[in-house]
Amino acid sequence: MPAAATAAVSAQAPLADPWLADPWADALRSGRGPLFLRGDDGRLLPLEIERWCAAADSADATVLDRCEGPVLDIGCGPGRLVHALAAAGRPVLGIDVCPEAVDRTVRGGGSALCRSVFEPLPSEGRWGTVLLMDGNIGIGGDPATLLGRAAELVGPEGQALVEAAGPDVDERVEVQVVDGRGARGAGFPWARVGTRALPAYADATGWRVGRRWRAEGRSFVQLRRRR
Repeated sequence: MPAAATAAVSAQAPLADPWLADPWADALRSGRGPLFLRGDDGRLLPLEIERWCAAADSADATVLDRCEGPVLDIGCGPGRLVHALAAAGRPVLGIDVCPEAVDRTVRGGGSALCRSVFEPLPSEGRWGTVLLMDGNIGIGGDPATLLGRAAELVGPEGQALVEAAGPDVDERVEVQVVDGRGARGAGFPWARVGTRALPAYADATGWRVGRRWRAEGRSFVQLRRRR
């Protein structure tokens, strides 16, 4: 971690609600970082805001090609996956708790709602695919609760396509969104789950592991509803 970034992050700055105000919303508006999740132990996890605000890339395409039926993108961010699926004529809805993310998704031609995954959602029990990309298995800081909720959203033959962390990662942490220059959001719970830990969470919440693959240094796991 660069010394300058450490000093800037340590500086006292006004707190903002996580995902709803600076610095996250500012980064979404500009499409540029730097942006990080800062753990309660001081670690900085880079957030790839430039990639998320760009078009879907070749690694994303390996996930999108595996989508089935109507797709719900949980934590859609600025909407690159929603846009790609919509452009291909696929039925897709993004949800995100950040109004700026939803606005950017809609401005780009996608459909999105400002809604938490834990709130009532359209077509519950009838989605063909739910997406948990870009670390969104961490939403809420409890992967089992999130996967249990995802199981409620898909149909009997439904699937979840999950982007996992490194193989040995399995942690729950308190984090803040920071920009490395002093701006920071309020703390909130987050989780990181790797490819070795994910099957146990899946098995406990009504899923079975299907395909696993890697693309452009990223790891993905297909989960199927267990009958």
